[in-house]
Amino acid sequence: MSFSQERLYQVLLAPQISEKATYVAEKNEQVIFKVASDATKPEIKAAVELLFKVEVDSVQVANVKGKVKRFGRSTGRRKGWKKAFVCLKAGQEINFVEGGAA
Repeated sequence: MSFSQERLYQVLLAPQISEKATYVAEKNEQVIFKVASDATKPEIKAAVELLFKVEVDSVQVANVKGKVKRFGRSTGRRKGWKKAFVCLKAGQEINFVEGGAA
């Protein structure tokens, strides 16, 4: 499958960096990304391979529901989003800190 490069640049929104994400990264050699809500697994795989020059083994996705929050008397809901667990092939890794200020 071939995707347009413009679309692939819009698929990945941000890396998900949290305590749980760090644990998953160390244990399962996976990286977690916040992705566009209409992104598909093949698109996510192609985008990660294009942007980070690594080989992707598999992709799992999860839809995260937005939390219900109160604003005074009324209640509202935050927007839901999609999370992608990207499993890299053996020996591959993505370093987000590379090139940062010392």
